[in-house]
Amino acid sequence: MFWKKAMVLMLTAMLAFPLAACAGRQGSNSAVSEESVTAGETAEEGNGNILVAYFSWADNAVLSEDVDAVTSPSVIPPGNVQQLAGWVQEETGGDLFSIRVTDPYPSDWDDCLERANEERGADARPELLENVEDLERYDTVFLGYPNWWYGVPMALLSFLEQNDLSGKQVYLFCSHGTGGLANSVELITEAAPAAEISDDIFDCYEEEAASSEEDIRGWVEELGQVVSGGDLVSDLSGTVTITAVEQEE
Repeated sequence: MFWKKAMVLMLTAMLAFPLAACAGRQGSNSAVSEESVTAGETAEEGNGNILVAYFSWADNAVLSEDVDAVTSPSVIPPGNVQQLAGWVQEETGGDLFSIRVTDPYPSDWDDCLERANEERGADARPELLENVEDLERYDTVFLGYPNWWYGVPMALLSFLEQNDLSGKQVYLFCSHGTGGLANSVELITEAAPAAEISDDIFDCYEEEAASSEEDIRGWVEELGQVVSGGDLVSDLSGTVTITAVEQEE
C-alpha cells in the first residue's frame, strides 16, 4: 500500500511540472506581447518637436477602376511625395501629417491638371479635411509637395494660411517635372512670411522619386535633423542635444 501511494504522488508531481512550465511560458509570452505594443505606441509618437507635412496626389484622389498606371503613376500609392515624406519621417522621427482636401481630385492626370489649373486661376483655397493639432509644440517643419502648374497645389496654400508656421524652421522637399521648383518657393514664402524657410531644398524629378531614398536621407542627415534611437537629435550648429520624447496621455 505504501508503494502504491508513493507511485501516485510521484505521477501527480510529474504531471503537475509540465503544466506549471507551460503556464510560465504563456505568462512570459503575454508580458512580451504587452511590452511590444507599448513600445510600438511610444514609437508612433515620433520626435515631438518635428513635423513632416506633405501634400500628395496619391492621398487626395479616389482611384477609378480604369486608372492608367503609365500616364498617372504618381496617383497610385505610394505617390512620389508620399514616399519622400515617409523617408524624411523615418530619418527625423517626426510626426507625419498628410494634407488632404475634402473634395478629392480625379485620378486621371489630365483631369487632375485641368482642375488644378482652374483652382490656380481662381486663386482658390480648397477646403481641408483637418489641420495639425497642437502645432505650437513643433519648432521644425519639413514640408513636401509636387510642382503643379509651375507652382504648388492650392491646397498647400490652404494649409499654410490655416496653420501658422511663424518662427518655425521650415525645410522644403519637392517632386517635379521639367519645370523644377519654378515659382513654388516664392508662393510658399508669401503664404508663410514669418516662417524661417531654409534655402537648402531637396527636389527631384517625378520619375526619379522612387529611387531617391538614399539622396533624401542624405539631405536630412546633412541638415543635422537625424534621430538615432528615438531621442538623440543633432542640431544645425553641429552640437548634439538629448531630447526627452514622452508619450502623451
